[in-house]
Amino acid sequence: MSRKPNIYGGGAQTNANGLKFERDTDLLQIISSIDGYKVEGNKVYRSENLVAEYFSKHSLYTMFLEPKGIFYKNYISAKLLPDDVLIVGDTCYIIEKKYQKVGGSVDEKLVTFPFKKEQYQKMFSPLDMKVEFYYLLNDWFENERYRDTLAYIENKGSRYFFVPKELIDSVNI
Repeated sequence: MSRKPNIYGGGAQTNANGLKFERDTDLLQIISSIDGYKVEGNKVYRSENLVAEYFSKHSLYTMFLEPKGIFYKNYISAKLLPDDVLIVGDTCYIIEKKYQKVGGSVDEKLVTFPFKKEQYQKMFSPLDMKVEFYYLLNDWFENERYRDTLAYIENKGSRYFFVPKELIDSVNI
């Protein structure tokens, strides 16, 4: 019997679908589409005033932390690679994007954010910065089976947001 191709995600398709979701939910592109905001490189301006800086993956370290003398190995044992980071004043917003079309390992990953937030906080504490951790989710996670998980996220002081299905459908994820 021949194997059916995996068209939904999980397994070998996890990276393909997840990376496409990450690309197609480009935070800087979304911000630049809002009236009054302008993006130049990784800097976000509102009415000509710098209001935020954006980083992703390794650039958080090379462009923000290391120039300030913060080297992750001095604070945590393994480098974390966030999908999106917005630095606004004295707050670092870590944004993780999760996409799913069928059940899988991402179910367990959603509840690991307290550990990750604690790790990020260790690195940002010498800068007297606070860390917030948010999820950007596709509509798969609106399913009733995630009610407890989503409640846990909020009860532990984090937040989640759903990407509108129309946006996902428009980019053929």
